[in-house]
Amino acid sequence: MAELFLRKIDIFSNLTEEELTIIRSVMKTREIDAGKTLFREGDRGDEIFIIESGRVAIAVELSGGQKLELSEMSGGDFFGEMSIFENAPRSATCYTKEKTVLHGLKGEDFYRLIKRHPEISIKIMYRMLNITTERLMKTSNFLADMVQWGEGARKRAITDEFTGLFNRRFLDDTLEERFTEARLKSVPLSLAMVDLDNFGKLNEKYGEERGNEVILSAVKIFREIFEEKDILVRYGGDEFTLLLIDKGPEEACRMCNQVCENLRALESGVKITSSIGLASHPFHAKSAEELKEKADKALYRAKELGRDRVVVAEKQDF
Repeated sequence: MAELFLRKIDIFSNLTEEELTIIRSVMKTREIDAGKTLFREGDRGDEIFIIESGRVAIAVELSGGQKLELSEMSGGDFFGEMSIFENAPRSATCYTKEKTVLHGLKGEDFYRLIKRHPEISIKIMYRMLNITTERLMKTSNFLADMVQWGEGARKRAITDEFTGLFNRRFLDDTLEERFTEARLKSVPLSLAMVDLDNFGKLNEKYGEERGNEVILSAVKIFREIFEEKDILVRYGGDEFTLLLIDKGPEEACRMCNQVCENLRALESGVKITSSIGLASHPFHAKSAEELKEKADKALYRAKELGRDRVVVAEKQDF
């Protein structure tokens, strides 16, 4: 490695010719083909690398097994220093994106340099830490953006876009978990299934836009009546499922009757009513699936009895 190249490297730019010669004597040069992994996330870190030519990608693995590329480095850049400073495993995976010439400085040689030539080490580390700090700030901002994007994507995946309520997918994912939590804590959990009565006919008669207004009016009522900890789900169309946390059948029934009353009172120019089937743990069901089944049967019964009402599942002896 020529001294001319060394001097172009930022971390060596303020070294004397003699100091550059000392550094050159402890560095090893290698040529790496494209697509080769230099080290993986979690590997033991024992070497700092400096790129003379070529390109190297730095990436981390996401929870789904996908690879997220954080940055790309090229001629004159260095990497791998954090594992040596912190005596920690590699925090990312590095691989070549094209044929690359690297110069490596082993950790043991670096610390030997500190002992024998502290004045050189101080110069290098000062420059290195400044660059590393700037790099970490950029990466931190990038990761913060990615986390924010990821949270947004997650929210979109579990939310009904039109109403802002949770969607069926979220209910399927969370019901078992909430049921288990209620059972372990010995607290009640109620599930209400809500259908807007004759919504199909309303849509046909007044149009989809009016139907959408009715949906949003119902959602507004749900939000006014139920608590923030309750899970409100648009199951599909005019069908809703409400998971009422820490509420037994009596309290849940009172709240659901209030829904029916508030829907009747809407001044929308059309008659709006709802049928609601309600089941509660531990009174009606001993599993999450049974809770859904009992609420569904109660909803069917509410429709049979003439709609515009709440029907509570029959209590069972377990």
